[in-house]
This record gives sequence, C-alpha cells and structure tokens, in this order.
Amino acid sequence: MKKNHSLTQSDFQIVHPNAAGIDVASQMHYVAVPASRDPNPVRKFGSFTQDLHDLARWLKKCEISTVAMESTGIYWIQLYLILEEYGFEVFLVNARHIKNVSGRKSDVQDCQWIQQLHSFGLLNASFQPDLNGRELRTYMRHRKNLTESYSMQVQLMQKAMEQMNIKLTNVLSDITGKSGLAIIEAILKGERNASKLALLADSRVKAPQKDIIKSLQGIWREEHLFELRQAYELYLAFKQKIKECDSQIELALQKHYGSSSKDDTESKRKVKSNNKFDFNATAYLKKILGVNITKIFGISELSAMQIIAETGIDMSKWATSKHFVSWLNLAPNNRISGGKMLKSKKEKKKNKAGQAFQIAAFTLIRSNNWLGATYRRIASHHGAPIAVKAVARKIAIIFYQMIKNQVEFTPLSIDRYNHLFKERKLKYIKNQASLLGFQLIPS
Repeated sequence: MKKNHSLTQSDFQIVHPNAAGIDVASQMHYVAVPASRDPNPVRKFGSFTQDLHDLARWLKKCEISTVAMESTGIYWIQLYLILEEYGFEVFLVNARHIKNVSGRKSDVQDCQWIQQLHSFGLLNASFQPDLNGRELRTYMRHRKNLTESYSMQVQLMQKAMEQMNIKLTNVLSDITGKSGLAIIEAILKGERNASKLALLADSRVKAPQKDIIKSLQGIWREEHLFELRQAYELYLAFKQKIKECDSQIELALQKHYGSSSKDDTESKRKVKSNNKFDFNATAYLKKILGVNITKIFGISELSAMQIIAETGIDMSKWATSKHFVSWLNLAPNNRISGGKMLKSKKEKKKNKAGQAFQIAAFTLIRSNNWLGATYRRIASHHGAPIAVKAVARKIAIIFYQMIKNQVEFTPLSIDRYNHLFKERKLKYIKNQASLLGFQLIPS
C-alpha cells in the first residue's frame, strides 16, 4: 500500500497560524487563508489596483498577519508594496524553494500549498530593500540598461567604419573620445579627405600622423554612412538619457540622505571612466555609509552605487560576512558527504550585487596590490573564473566589514602580502615533510 507523505498538522507544529498564501499571475491572483477564517478560504482577485486593495482588505477581515507569495516576474511588486502598506508581514519566496518541498497533494492549489508551507514555517523570505533602497535600485538598473544600449551604438559605429575600411580603432584607443567624435562628426558632415580628417586628432594621440591618415582612407559607401549616422545619433541620445538619469539619481540621494558635504570637493574625486556619474557620487557614498568604500581596490563609485542599490546600507540583515557572501552567491557551493568534499556544484542563480563584485575583481588582473597578486596566484592554478569569484568574495568581505564596523580600508602592502604567503607556504611544506618522516634543512 502506498504511503501518503503529504504534510499534515500532526506532522509539524504550526509556526504562523495567521498565514495566507498567494499564487501570483499577470491577470489573476489566487489567495488562500486557513479554512476556519472564511467559508470560501480560496478566492480569486484581479490584478488592477482596486482589486489589490480588495485583496488586502479581505485578508484583514480574515485576521491574517503574514502573507507568502512567489517572486513571479515583476507581477508581485505592486501587490507586495500594497500589502506592506496595510501592515502585513510579506514573505517573498523563491519558487524553487517551494518546489523542493515534497509531499504535495495533487488536488491542492498552488496558493493553498504556499499557505500550508508558510503556516509550518518552511518558507524563507527573500531579501528586499526598503522604499529608499528600492527607488535607488530602480534608477541604477535603468541606468545600466541605458549604458548597455549606449555601448551597442558604439559597436555599431565601429562596425560601420570597418565596413568602409576606416581603421580608426587601430590608432585611437576610444572612438568616443575627443578625437574620435570630432572625426566622426566631420565624416558625417561630408569630409572625405584623410589628411584634413587626421588634423582633427588631438595632439596627445600617440599614433603617428601618417598612420592616422592611412586609417582614414576608406571606401565610402552610402549605406554604411547611413548606418554610422544613425548609430551616432542614437549614441548621443542615450548619452543624454544617461545624464538625465544621473540627475534623477542625485535628486533621490538628496531627498533621502541630504546634500553631499562641502568638505568633499570635486578635486577629491578621481574618476577617469567614460561611464562615470554626472555628479560627485563619491561624496554622497561617504556621507551615506560613513566610510569611503571607493578606496577598496577595484571598487569605483559606479560599482559602489550599484552594490548599495542592491544590498542597502544595513549590514545587520546578514549575521556575519559569511552569510553576506553566501547571499551574493560568492561562497563555494561544496557538496560534502561523510566528511569529505565531493565536488563544487555551480549555482545557477544570479545576484546583481555579486556580479558587481566580480566585475570589480576582474579589473584587478594587472593591478600592483595584494588583491591583484591573489588573483594572479589563484588563476595560475585554478583558472580565471575561480580567481574572479575568490577575489570578489574577499572584496565583499572587506565591503561588509567596513560598513558594519565603520572602519576605513587599510590594505596590506604587496611586499607584506608576499612575505605572509611565503611563510604560510613554508609552514605547509614543513608539515607535509614531517608527516612523511623528513625534516627541512635550509640551504
């Protein structure tokens, strides 16, 4: 006879007696409450704003205090915010966690299953920032999308010029710099003389003048010039939209945290990136966090703002730095059986803050500091992907400790790091020799 492994009240102790479960969809939301709270414990509500308020009022009538729902696309966002306004404790749950719990009956609806698991305390809430953090996160994610679109137009400009055999990328490191844009604008205005176009290059360009002239001797075709013009116009449009987005980000920072300090002058800001903010974000970061996290190797003001937009500024939500790096998906996902590590399993989930830390780690490939030395050492034995993740984990721990303990970044010198690594390696070799019955004798 087949045993029924479905969850019952006798199997587990009820942790949340006033729990409800919601199955979120684009057009309809199905809601389940305990059977004793309403003659019809499962109800269907629409997705319009009035329907969401009706849903919240019904839950209040049923004396519900906590609600669990799946993070389905973006359809949960407004429902989540409205339920928070009504004072409910809202658990936003990863759908994979719900599916991993076995024992579901076939006749139980999704919302009922969510309600049952939540009442037994088997669901964990996903991290969600506060309203201030959510606003900043929206702007930063939108800015990233604009930046990706802007980068695509740069690639299309390069493609159009390559098709005309204009080798501007061979003599200029960046075609969107002062020299590159001046030459492109002249081409679009009708100039075809390579010598005249070469004169537009800035005197600081390292390439010889004759090479610049050769690179501008192209095969001018109307269709590729049209492609270049449209890509250039879109490039300018996206640059303008990014500038507008930066203004909105600064307004949000001023609204929630106040204006930046007068002591943090623009002269203290050392940013060379083309993708930098249109305002002094370093000053705002220092005021918000109390410490200057842009001093961490690899962390720019842009990546710092991306990270705090995802994590918020309250590190107490993670008990230790290990919890923090695990949430970032930067901790090794090792499978251990019988006290032995079998192998590391790659996680499929993506964390935007974790990705920002990995980008920061990747910039340290050739840097002359201890984190760069750590990257090169790990990469030589285990490859670049593992090295990036390992160094990103170290940067994340430094970030966590700086904000939580309010301490400034005090890096090791690279000589000190090499000395400590040499001592640790020597200690390991001595222990291995001792286990084999040998003793190391210095030469």
